[in-house]
Amino acid sequence: MALDNVTKEIIANADAQVSEIKAAQAAEIKKIQAETDAAIAEMKEKEDKKLKEAVELLKRQELSSADLESKKIVLSKKKEILAKAFETVLADLESAPEDERLTQYKAMVKAAKTVIDSPKAFVSENDKFTAKQLGVKSVETDSRIRAGIILQSEDGTIEVDMQYETILQTIWDREIKTLSDILFR
Repeated sequence: MALDNVTKEIIANADAQVSEIKAAQAAEIKKIQAETDAAIAEMKEKEDKKLKEAVELLKRQELSSADLESKKIVLSKKKEILAKAFETVLADLESAPEDERLTQYKAMVKAAKTVIDSPKAFVSENDKFTAKQLGVKSVETDSRIRAGIILQSEDGTIEVDMQYETILQTIWDREIKTLSDILFR
């Protein structure tokens, strides 16, 4: 019996150690599982935050892109309207009655005489003004001129371009901001 008692005691001891090992193992597994769950939760939180930030960035980029595109469209339309206004004003100047054009040409010649004493004038083929009417030395037609005049010194070294298109373009370039503000308030 003594051997039986020793065997039972060894088996009981072994069972107790196995139980302790199993309990320690279960506690270690539980601890590792908790640490893993915490790490996964932290990684998921970080990834969710990154995803949210990426979505917000994409939204801002899309809104910015759409805003830029709409501004391009508006700017294009404004340019179109301004170009049409320019062409309308130029057409009105070019189609002015002959007596108005003669008055304007005389004023142009008078202004240019501060630079050129006795200019010769180049006019459109549609203008039939004489040198006497304009107060210049001579008049020649030039197919490149739509309306207005170009005044030139006798030796051709000095030229004053007073074509309507040139004058209008100069004013237009200088006053485009003001014109735009008036048209697009």
